Amino acid sequence: MIEDKYIGEEFIDIISSQPFNRREFMKKTGGAIIVLFTLGDISALEGMEPQRRGRPEDINAYFRIEATGRITCLVGKVELGQGAITALAQMAADELDVSMESIDMVMGDTDICPWDSGTWGSQTIRFTGPVLREAAAKTRAVLIEIAAEQLKVPIERLTAKNGVIFEESNSDNRITYSQLAKGKIIERRVKGKVDLKNVSEFNIMGKPFLRVDSHEKVTGKAKYAGDIRLPGMLYAKILRPPSHDAKLKSVDVSGVKNLEGVTLVQEDDLIAVLHNNPDNAEAALSKIKTQYDSPEAQFDDKTIHEHLLNSAESRRVVDEKGDIKNGEKLADISTEETYFDNYFAHATIETHTALANIEGDKATVWVSTQGPFVIKDQIAEAIGFPSEKVRVITPFVGGGFGGKSPGRQALEAAKLAKITGKPVQVAWTRAEEFFYDTYRPAAVIKIKSGTTKSGDITFFDYNVYYAGTRGAELFYEIPNYALVSLGGRSAHPFATGAWRAPGNSTNTFARECQIDIMASKAGIDPVEFRLKHIKDKRVRNALEAAADKFGWSPKKTPSGRGWGVAMGTDVGSYVAHIAEVEVDKNTGRVQVKRIVCAQEMGIVINPQGATIQIEGCINMGLGYALTEEMRYRGGEIFNTNFDTYEITRFSMTPKIETVIVDNKETSPQGGGEPAIICMGGVIANAVYDAIGARVFQLPITPERIKEAMKRG
Repeated sequence: MIEDKYIGEEFIDIISSQPFNRREFMKKTGGAIIVLFTLGDISALEGMEPQRRGRPEDINAYFRIEATGRITCLVGKVELGQGAITALAQMAADELDVSMESIDMVMGDTDICPWDSGTWGSQTIRFTGPVLREAAAKTRAVLIEIAAEQLKVPIERLTAKNGVIFEESNSDNRITYSQLAKGKIIERRVKGKVDLKNVSEFNIMGKPFLRVDSHEKVTGKAKYAGDIRLPGMLYAKILRPPSHDAKLKSVDVSGVKNLEGVTLVQEDDLIAVLHNNPDNAEAALSKIKTQYDSPEAQFDDKTIHEHLLNSAESRRVVDEKGDIKNGEKLADISTEETYFDNYFAHATIETHTALANIEGDKATVWVSTQGPFVIKDQIAEAIGFPSEKVRVITPFVGGGFGGKSPGRQALEAAKLAKITGKPVQVAWTRAEEFFYDTYRPAAVIKIKSGTTKSGDITFFDYNVYYAGTRGAELFYEIPNYALVSLGGRSAHPFATGAWRAPGNSTNTFARECQIDIMASKAGIDPVEFRLKHIKDKRVRNALEAAADKFGWSPKKTPSGRGWGVAMGTDVGSYVAHIAEVEVDKNTGRVQVKRIVCAQEMGIVINPQGATIQIEGCINMGLGYALTEEMRYRGGEIFNTNFDTYEITRFSMTPKIETVIVDNKETSPQGGGEPAIICMGGVIANAVYDAIGARVFQLPITPERIKEAMKRG
């Protein structure tokens, strides 16, 4: 077993077998209190099955309270670098009435954590958080119950604070959680409703906390899948096709067969070379000679949008109100525009990586993934093992953004480990990462809208091709509108998938640009125009907070100031962005000088963590707004590294100011995605205000700006 504080070696050794055997678990844990509880129908919260293989039907989650006083909290979510490991610990500690320092988090280990559908959609705090809080509250309740028996005091006369239970009228009559756990194994089932703390009772939630994984990550001690080492492990390099539509015609592996220390694997479409040194494996791979057949490319990154429009087979009305035709008759000023979005890669710091080890009839796989339980079942099927004989351990993950949901690398590692009988690591190169990434889909959005001379919106006809409608729902008050999704069978030349707030940044870009165009044509300041059409208090609060922080002064656009505004909603949160940009009219280069973001996300668990997430979204959003763009011809990918795919650089980073809008009346909402959705729209609007020319396609490159200026 690898010594790893995060994974928890001793604890894992105790409970590494499946199916879960409670009695065996109780005997092996020694001096600890194990609190069991049922938390109702979690499936109602996350849309998942209420029970899964490997999770006992009567246990949904648990804490382990050790004799030392430390508390291990286990959840099926994983830490992707967004701070869930801290916020969840805050929630657990507050409801347990213990210090943050006493909590140890174990996440995403399929043998010891409760089943989870995956870490995506900003669900961790919104949905897992309430479950964990209830679990902690019930754990606290059972500890007080046990303490009442030992202290011989009625429950109602006891209280808990900082891991100590004491009699309210006699604080010397006390017992600690660790004293309750010492040398005993107590199994209790908690029944009945336990009230959670009100906001006014929070001691830890709502306060800023430094990330609990900060020290490990800053010092380099944090373990990722690529950092795990096992005796005798081999590094695998796998033969890849030159394009997604290429078919292998012939392969010659004769140059590899006699290389010292190299293991060659040929099984179905899996051809790999393995060595105990990754460089030697890479060198051996280069000696394999291949021939591929590739069909003629039908389109490329320049013609993809025409292809998408021609491929759309289905039309679905998602939402509608009033009558578009009547709205058109009422309009004095009509606007009809088409917006284009391209494919974007996830470009995570850590490439897809996995280490698989098979011992007897048990497979253990360390993998960078957002969905360990989903990957577990896929691995079991791939290698012909029962699911309960496969264990997935998720160490820290170096970014996901939706791209670490597929687990191809884990399946490859597991297959190779089974074939070779040795531990095998598969770590994708950056070129492989770009090639097999599930990109944010390219899309087209057509909008027709109109206003009266006084600036009242009379209709809004919104048609989106291949991006979905997340974030497209209108929060503006418009009497006649239609939201239509078009697409059908996949028209993409390669895999696409979730990309941080899937579809929302595309929809927000188009909608907010269209709103700005209408405001400009009506001769109304863009902030005032938006407020004129917003009644929802939460939306207004976000926009007004951003305008106040920025120091917004009303002006018609284009004003030459280079100011832009955009707003949106995602995962229950509302955001408003205001940007200031400077555009070099000779080169078309954009320098974003300042970004203000106001985010209203209900009750905030960790203000410091929320602020960091907003800043991270803004920085990542600069890339898709200005520079990031996949280049390809058919299924052939031309981006192989960051020299051809430009993510945000330090020189691009503006002054960033954040406002977290206070709202203690709404439960905690998502914070990992909302602040990214407006970046394309806010920069496009600021560019228009600066130069009077509008770019209708992301990213807003210098070439597209110069073309827009030529169009006038």
